[in-house]
Amino acid sequence: MDPRYHSDYYSWAMAQSELARTRSGNDLDWDHVAEELRLLGVSEERELKSRLIILLSHLLKWVYQPEFRSRSWTNSIMSQRLALVDHLSSNPGLKPKLSHAYSVAYIRARLDASSETDLDLQTFPLDPPFTYAQAMDENWLPDA
Repeated sequence: MDPRYHSDYYSWAMAQSELARTRSGNDLDWDHVAEELRLLGVSEERELKSRLIILLSHLLKWVYQPEFRSRSWTNSIMSQRLALVDHLSSNPGLKPKLSHAYSVAYIRARLDASSETDLDLQTFPLDPPFTYAQAMDENWLPDA
């Protein structure tokens, strides 16, 4: 194992990249490379959830604070939809995780919406008031 993994991650990563590119497999820090590849996948799944949280919290605010609807909220909703489409097209292996990610993201979106609006958490239903398909539909907004 290359000690730079813990002391100089950037240099370690660049050296490992070059070793992989030149097919110098015997010199690769295999355990750490494998862990980093796993973490790359975890990061992609985290981004999926993060974008879903933003989308769902804005949709909840749209429903429960109609007096504050703005172009900014609309732009954020559309932006997250497009980013999610891009992210899933670049990472089709995430599609089987989508249902679970949506459920987990909604839990966090409720908390965020409550915090951002000062509305009681109980204001927001335990289950999403809209489906994933609705949330992603570029022509749909709740109560619109």
